[in-house]
Amino acid sequence: MRAIVRLLLLAVLAVSITGCGYNAIQQKDEAVNAGWSEVINQYQRRADLIPNLVNTVQGYASHEQKVLTDVTQARSRVGQIQVNADDAASLQQFQQAQGELGSALSRLMVVAENYPNLKSDQAFRDLQVQLEGTENRITTARGRYIQLVQDYNTYIRSFPQLITAKIFGHQAKPNFTVDNVNQISTAPTVQFPGAEPQTR
Repeated sequence: MRAIVRLLLLAVLAVSITGCGYNAIQQKDEAVNAGWSEVINQYQRRADLIPNLVNTVQGYASHEQKVLTDVTQARSRVGQIQVNADDAASLQQFQQAQGELGSALSRLMVVAENYPNLKSDQAFRDLQVQLEGTENRITTARGRYIQLVQDYNTYIRSFPQLITAKIFGHQAKPNFTVDNVNQISTAPTVQFPGAEPQTR
C-alpha cells in the first residue's frame, strides 16, 4: 500500500513540476549555455587569427611597433580573463577586454592602409577576409545569445515558472551591454595625410 502511495505522490510531483515549467527552464538554460559556447568559439577564432595577422603586417610595417604591440597585448589580456557568463561583473570585464581588442585591430587595419605592398599581399588579404568573416560571426553569435538570455529571463520571471525558478535556484542571467551608445552610433572619421576624410 505504501509503495502505491509513494508512486502516486511521485506521479503528482512529476506532473506538477512539468506543469510549472521545470523542463522548459532546463531547456532554455541549456540553450543559453550553447549560445554562450558559440560566442566564445567565435571570439577564439578571432584570437587565433591575430598572431598571423600581426606577423604579416610586421613584415611590411615593422616600425609600427606601438600598434603591433597594442594588438598583441590586447589579445593577451583577453586570454587571461576567466569569464563566467552568469556573473555580470565577469561578463562586463570580458566585454571590455574584447572591445579593447577590437579597437586595437581597427587601428592595425588603418595602419595597413598606408602600405600598398601589404594590401596587395595575398596572405594579408586572406587574413583580412577571414577576420571580416569572423567579426560577422561574432556579431551573429552575440545577437543570438542576447535573444536566448532575454527569452530565458522572461520565462523565469513569468508565473507560474517564477515559483519553480525560485524553488530550484534559477536566477536571471546577465547580458551583453552597450557602455557608450554614442560611440556605437557614430562612426569614427579616418583621415590619411593628403586625403579627404573618410567615414568608416
